[in-house]
Amino acid sequence: MDYLYTLSGFAVGAIVGLTGVGGGSLMTPLLVLLFGVHPATAVGTDLLYAALTKAGGTVAHGRKGHIDWQITGRLAAGSIPAAALTILVLSQLPKGSNTIGAIVSHGLGFALVLTAVAILFGRKLREYASRHDESPLRQCCLGKITVAVGAILGVLVTISSVGAGALGVAVLFFLYPKLSPVRIVGSDVAHAVPLTLVAGLGHWMLGSVDWSLLGSLLLGSLPGIWIGSHLSAKVPEHILRRLLASMLVLIGSKLILA
Repeated sequence: MDYLYTLSGFAVGAIVGLTGVGGGSLMTPLLVLLFGVHPATAVGTDLLYAALTKAGGTVAHGRKGHIDWQITGRLAAGSIPAAALTILVLSQLPKGSNTIGAIVSHGLGFALVLTAVAILFGRKLREYASRHDESPLRQCCLGKITVAVGAILGVLVTISSVGAGALGVAVLFFLYPKLSPVRIVGSDVAHAVPLTLVAGLGHWMLGSVDWSLLGSLLLGSLPGIWIGSHLSAKVPEHILRRLLASMLVLIGSKLILA
């Protein structure tokens, strides 16, 4: 079974390299639906997987000056406390019951559908935000709105391991339409590292991390990301993103209705 985990990690890594999204939104449902991993274990393992893989991306973006640390700090000010509070709530639920699994499974389905919407309509959201960049609400409360968005992402990512990537980027494009795309992505990746690390360590404390599984996934995903990144220029991105979004809607709907 280990080699199948590694192969799955490679496939997901290649998709991430090709499209820039799809890590948690594909890895977690793959573990749950294909391999029968308990939803909480799949989420906890994927959170630490994301923290490790995105740490390297943060270093690379940071060296190139692609991170707006003020935006990252605002997001973290909301997401880290929200993640810790979510873990606290999950820890109070009865152990051995199906309650946590059901919450995680439905939360995952909801997050996947939101991510698909972000992938499909991200460009239109950016265009709308650019036309309304001078709105009074944006001018007076942008910092507070960013913190609130961080809190929402904190809860969503802790429950489902999904949302720190495509959904976070889409929200930042909407809130900061004048910021360059590379700085949006860099800031989002930098924010994802502490968020997924705190949430992942929280799940570990709850007993929801499989370290052997984590190692197998990393063994496949790291070369997969490298190969996918090099092939990305040769594959039409819009086709891949539409296929990915359609797949996420189907998977998300299955999990919500389960």
